[in-house]
Amino acid sequence: MDKEKVIEALKQVNDPEIDLNVWFLGLIYDIDIDGNNVKIKMTFTTPYCPYGPALVADVEKKVKEAGAEKVEVEVVLEPKWEPNEEVKMALGV
Repeated sequence: MDKEKVIEALKQVNDPEIDLNVWFLGLIYDIDIDGNNVKIKMTFTTPYCPYGPALVADVEKKVKEAGAEKVEVEVVLEPKWEPNEEVKMALGV
């Protein structure tokens, strides 16, 4: 398992409210790979994201489909998510 495979898998996970992938949105803060085990630190667009559990499940599913044996997702709310300029343009803000 390598970081590029994980990133490609994350690009297949869309936030259902925004319809943009979690990698592009900048929701992924860290990826740690140990053999075929992957730990991902991510956040949500808001702390009360109603799709949070579904997003985490989709991240786990897609990364496993890419070849990981074990996927651990840690959700953190600090630092608070802030969209970068590219994301703002995609969102029209």
